[in-house]
Amino acid sequence: MSSDEYDSFESGRFEPQEGRQAESGSEQAPERFDPSLLGKLFDLTEPVTVTAQMIRDYCAAIGEDNPAYNEPSPDDQLLTAPPSFAVLLKRSEKIYRCMPRYDEAFAAGQDLEYLAPIREGDRITLASSMRETYEKTGRSGKMSFVVLRSTLTNQRGETVAHIDHRFVYRS
Repeated sequence: MSSDEYDSFESGRFEPQEGRQAESGSEQAPERFDPSLLGKLFDLTEPVTVTAQMIRDYCAAIGEDNPAYNEPSPDDQLLTAPPSFAVLLKRSEKIYRCMPRYDEAFAAGQDLEYLAPIREGDRITLASSMRETYEKTGRSGKMSFVVLRSTLTNQRGETVAHIDHRFVYRS
């Protein structure tokens, strides 16, 4: 992605657009979001090298004592990170710059899809895009949802995880 393309996301200008089918096709996407942003890559991080110390510190922080994550593999003497370690690597703040700024917005959850082990020495790159937008009506009225997807890839080109970040806005 060129810096010119990225600048349009940094500007924070999100004009009302015509609704668009959400990825599931079941509901209309919120009108307040620019549908041209769907699927567009807006962040690609520099690779992060996973170290044994990072894995050990993470295991200590979450109380993980499983030997599968705390002791090197007998085959190659490298540590394997617990699956939830992937969320530690979403260090880029750029992912949130494409989000419209509204007063009544909050995080609505995060999903982690673990696809392959992250191991000591891996170089992980994170690519983020807007995956989908949709609306729901709850007790308090209409709510607009935005899902940002971060895809984590190792130095061999293997996708190791997807992290979906859900945000909700009161319509």
